[in-house]
Parts: sequence; C-alpha cells; structure tokens
Amino acid sequence: MLDQAILCFCACATWLDIAMVVVLCACLLAGFPAAFTLAGTALVFALIGLAMGVLDPTFITEPFPIRIFGIIKNQVLLAVPLFVLMGVILERAKVAEELLETTARLFGPLPGGLGIGVMLVGALLAASTGIVGATVVTMGLLSLPTMLRRGYSPALSSGTIAAAGTLGQVIPPSIVLILLGDVMSNAYQEAQISQGIFSPEPVSVGDLFAGALVPGFVLVGLYLLYLTATAILNPKASPAVPAEDRFTFKEGAIAAAKTLPAPILLIIAVLGSILTGVATATEASAIGAAGAFLIAGSKRDVVQGPLRYLAIAGIASAIVLGLLVTQFDLRLGREASAADSFGIVLAMIATGVLGAGLLGSIVAVGRALLWPMLSQTTKVTSMVFTILIGAALFSLVFRGLGGDETVAHALESAPGGTFGALIMVMVVMFLLGFFLDFIEITLVVVPLVAPPLLMAGVDPVWLGVLMAVNLQTSFLTPPFGFALFYLRGVAPPEVPTGAIYRGALPFVGIQIAMLILLALLPELATWLPERIYG
Repeated sequence: MLDQAILCFCACATWLDIAMVVVLCACLLAGFPAAFTLAGTALVFALIGLAMGVLDPTFITEPFPIRIFGIIKNQVLLAVPLFVLMGVILERAKVAEELLETTARLFGPLPGGLGIGVMLVGALLAASTGIVGATVVTMGLLSLPTMLRRGYSPALSSGTIAAAGTLGQVIPPSIVLILLGDVMSNAYQEAQISQGIFSPEPVSVGDLFAGALVPGFVLVGLYLLYLTATAILNPKASPAVPAEDRFTFKEGAIAAAKTLPAPILLIIAVLGSILTGVATATEASAIGAAGAFLIAGSKRDVVQGPLRYLAIAGIASAIVLGLLVTQFDLRLGREASAADSFGIVLAMIATGVLGAGLLGSIVAVGRALLWPMLSQTTKVTSMVFTILIGAALFSLVFRGLGGDETVAHALESAPGGTFGALIMVMVVMFLLGFFLDFIEITLVVVPLVAPPLLMAGVDPVWLGVLMAVNLQTSFLTPPFGFALFYLRGVAPPEVPTGAIYRGALPFVGIQIAMLILLALLPELATWLPERIYG
C-alpha cells in the first residue's frame, strides 16, 4: 500500500508542470485576465510544489525580484509605450482616415482598386503604428461601408480589411517584434551559455526589424496579387469606382502631396534610424512619438493658428537635421573644420526650431486630444508590463517544477529532428493563437520552446520572424481570430459573421503559404540583417 502511495505521489509530482499549463489555458479560456491568471496559477502550483517537496523555494525567492527589476529597467521595453503613443497619436489625428480617402480615389479607376488602396494603407499604418486592434477597427469603420456602397462583396471587403489590419504584427515597428526581440535575446544567451559559450552573441530588436521587412513586403505583394487576380476573374466582387468619384490627375497629385509625405517621412525616420545604426529601437520609438506629435500639430483640422505653422517648421527642421547628420561630422568637443563648424551651428538652430515646434504641437494637440492619447497609451502599456511580471513568475515556477526539461524532451523526441521540432512548435503556437493573445504566447510559450531550438542550431532571427508571421496568421483564422472579432464589432448588421469568415480564409491560405515559403527559404529573414549588421 505504501509503495502504491509513493508511486502515485511521484506520478503527480512529475505531471505538475503539465497540469500547470492545462490550468492556465483553462482559466484564460474562461475569460480571466491574463496577467492575474499567469501570476495566480504560478502561486497556486508553487504552493502545491512546496507542499509536496518537489519545488525548491530558491527558484522563486531569489530570481523573481531580480526579474521584476530587470523588466522595469529594461531599455528595450521602453520602446513599447512610445510606439503605442505614436500609433495612438496618428489614429486620433485621423491620419488613417485621410490616407484611406486619398488612396481610394487614386486607385478607384482600377478594377479592385479600392481593395488595393485599403491594403496599401494597411501596410503604411502597420509601418506607422504597429497596433493591430486599432488599425482593424479604424479601417473597418472608415473603409467597410465605402467598399459595400461601391458594390464590393461583403466577404472580400471584410477579408481585405482584416488582413490589412494584421500587417502590423510583422511589419516593423511592431509591438510583437519588440517583445519577441527581448525574449529571443534572453533565450539565445541562455542557449549559448548552456553550450559553454560564455561571451554570447546578442540578438537585438533591430535584427528582428530588419529580418521582418522582406517577409512583410512579400506578404503585402501576395495580398495585392490575390486582389488583382480576384478583380480580373470576378469583377462583380470588386468593381471600379464610378467616374464621378475619381480624382483627375491634378487632383490626385495634390491629394497625394498633402497626405502621403508625412507618414512616409515618419516611417523613414523611425526604420531608417534603426536599420542604419543611428538609433536603437528605444531611441527610434522616441523619434516616432515626437514625429507623430509634429504631424498631428501640423494638421489643419486638428490645430489652428500660429502653433500649426510652428509644427510645420519643426517638421522642416527635422528634415534639415537628418540631412546635416549625413553631410557633416556634428560631434562636439573636438577641433572641427570650417565646414563642420558651419554644420554644427545649423544643427543647433534646427534643433531649437524642432524643440519649439514639438512643444507647440504638444500644447496645441493637448487642448483636445492629449488626455485620451495618454490614457490609451497608459492602459496598453500597463497591460503589457503586468503580463510581463506575471509571465516571469509563471516561467520561474514552471522551470522549478521541471517544465523546461519536459519541453526539451518533447522537442528532442519529435520526428524529423530539429525541423520536425520546429514544425511542432509552429503548430502549437498556431493553435494557441486561436485562444490566447500574442503577448501571452510571446511571453509564456516562446521562453520555453526557444532555448532548445536555438541550442539545436536554429537561427534566432529566422525563428523570431517565423513566430511573428505565425502569430499574425492566428489573428485571421476563423472562428477565434482576434482581428475577426474586432471587425465584427464595427461591421454593419448587413455583413454576416459567415461572410467575414469566408473573406478571411483566402488570406489565411496566403499567410500559411508565406509561412511555408519562409520556412523553406530562411534567407528571406536573414539576408537583410546580414547585409546591414554583418
């Protein structure tokens, strides 16, 4: 009898880590908040493990305070609130609305042109905001009624908007890439130390940004190809805009000159500063937030009076500063040539004008929009960091119960070796994406599965981009895709849920094809980082 009790006790102790994951998924599916579910599940199983004598308390008491302190002081994670703020500013300043209106009338004469315009705006917003929910809702409110009124099928309209809205998952600056970059960096260092490499090579958010650019643009190209083919094969589903609603060439040029330069310049400033090594992701996020304030302050329908012209002067001075950086050596505290001295003086003047323009924009925009902007940014940032802390506790308890060994053994026993283990991880993440938010998957699942894969020789940038594309696919997949829920919430009653699901399926197929293409051709993700960073 005693032997049976001991065997039962050992079996229960062995399965604690798996039971922990099952309970976590059950609680999340029941609708409990993710951050408190992570921490609560971890505490309950920590108490069970301590009571059974299978968990060493030092797994929690010593590293957990260090983990929290590390999260708070992590310079990379400072980019999260700043990029969120950038996206919220552009959304509140109605940049998306102007872009959609302009592209709709520019591409309207083409069969399927309205859908092509929506997709291009989705790509621009993805590179400007990186927030999926806000993009899908904004485009759904603005574009879906217009597309339906122009004779587009409800399915194609819904699928186009949902797919365009999810591009923010994989096109930098993406919040998921920032979080993945931080997690992947820690996992890569852990994998190298486990292999006896005590001066590990770093993986930065900039590496993932560079790695995701080519796959992101290829995905946009595949979407556009599908929309063009649909317009040719089924013109009734995506007709051209009537002649009276089209721009003349002159009107189109003027409209494009008014709406396109500002977001394009912001994208170039943010991504260009990261890819050229001028700024880190955190510094670039500050550039993006400041640029978004200037854009909002320069808009006639947001700001009136002299403060608007001050914001325009700030934008011009930012462009001048960018040119000066490339033409002169602006470092101080050295003997500068006459040309460099002239450049330094110009840079100081431009910096003063830029500062005045930014301050004026904040004051002008703040009269009506600053509080909603800061409130929304604070909510999103608090949610992300609370989940980070809960995930840190969950990870420590899971490892203390032997969960990391369980995951490593499962991956080692997968048929097909390393590639088979990678396929298994991708399938699990894809399925989890039906029920869990990308933040929860990134912060809970990736730290567990990434170290064994990286120890097996998988490239960290390729793995990170694969995971980002995978998470983007789960946003679109019926019946639980989050983007579909966002769109359903703002879609008019005449668009049935079935039509939204049918419209999303072709784009899901394209994304799965993109995932397979990326798995077979790792160079799509690794070529640009190697070219830029060596």
